[in-house]
Amino acid sequence: MLEKLKQAVYEANMRLPEMHLVTFTWGNVSGIDREKGLMVIKPSGVEYENLKPEDMVVMDLDGNKVEGRYNPSTDTKTHIVLYKAFPQIGGVVHTHSPYAVGWGQAGRDIPCYGTTHADYFYGSVPCARSLTAEEIEEDYEYNTGKVIEETFRERNLNPVYVPAVICRNHGPFTWGKDPAQAVYHAGVLEEVAKMAMYTIQIDLATPAAPQHIQDKHFMRKHGPNAYYGQGNA
Repeated sequence: MLEKLKQAVYEANMRLPEMHLVTFTWGNVSGIDREKGLMVIKPSGVEYENLKPEDMVVMDLDGNKVEGRYNPSTDTKTHIVLYKAFPQIGGVVHTHSPYAVGWGQAGRDIPCYGTTHADYFYGSVPCARSLTAEEIEEDYEYNTGKVIEETFRERNLNPVYVPAVICRNHGPFTWGKDPAQAVYHAGVLEEVAKMAMYTIQIDLATPAAPQHIQDKHFMRKHGPNAYYGQGNA
């Protein structure tokens, strides 16, 4: 079942350690088949070097396991909430990459200080609020997703224009049109988080890049008249 999607999700998961975005088993990737209403996700706690495509777990969007010999990632409910909240996306990644986690532990958005950030994220990458004790007790992973959804709703953010969030005291989630793009965004986010940290180490009072620079760099790649690349983005 969903063999092509399992392969894509497996390959995306294997990119995480290659890109130094995870340590041990601290991360996961999922992908969704919108027509079938099914999601494929990494199994919980299985070492990357032991993973095979057939180990990927198929889940429905009610959180029921449809196929797989392993338990799914403990973050499965968060992924499901994101797929329901953001119907444009086809892949989700969660990591504990250190620079992005640093911003999350500080409880700070990552401002757009320059063009590298602006090429991929339209404005700051938001840091969602901490969960309450009641939310954690009720359903930690589900409410992690709901807090991300709340952040984008309250800030009126477009999840296609800002394909990333940092959960306070936790770490980043990224997404994209498919699992591979979601991993790509996870890599970009970590580099942007590193550059932003260096920036405030040099000058804590550095302002965000002027809006016209942010607009130009984002829209030339993602806007209605985008012209970056070879026309097949």
